[in-house]
Amino acid sequence: MTDEFLLIGLIVAPFGVKGELKLKAFTDRPEHIARKVRTLYLQQGNERSEYTLARLHEHKPGLLILTLKEIKDREAGDALRGAEVYIREAEAAPLAADEYFLHQLIGLNAVTVAGQPIGKVRQVLETGAGEILVIARPDQPDALVPMVRDFIAKLDIPGGQVVISPIEGLL
Repeated sequence: MTDEFLLIGLIVAPFGVKGELKLKAFTDRPEHIARKVRTLYLQQGNERSEYTLARLHEHKPGLLILTLKEIKDREAGDALRGAEVYIREAEAAPLAADEYFLHQLIGLNAVTVAGQPIGKVRQVLETGAGEILVIARPDQPDALVPMVRDFIAKLDIPGGQVVISPIEGLL
């Protein structure tokens, strides 16, 4: 079992007077968290604290209402404004065969379909249109490669490799 943490959202404000919290969701499976997860980890700065999940439901698309057993009033909830909310990766919803966690892409070796080494994935940028791999290249500027089928020929996470099908000017 891994001890990785997955970011599922950000507390944006208290909700009501009984300690409920508005959570900007970074997960597309809040129903799994509501049913299966009991412990959430809130991080503010370098401090991470454990909380017990009492209730989680969708308020509107992308915005969840979170109830933690330890938070009883609006003031306590307001003190958590800006906190990042994590779960343990082991408690996340099972992934389908073609799904992955973004953090699993960091460190993959990037090569072209011809087998030419490009570099290592050092970051994944999340944009409104999708993800972009930032590939660190020796003695060259980083390459930015969109995570779309036109450019990603093969993604082999267990093998530690991503195969890029570059077009002129991409690299």
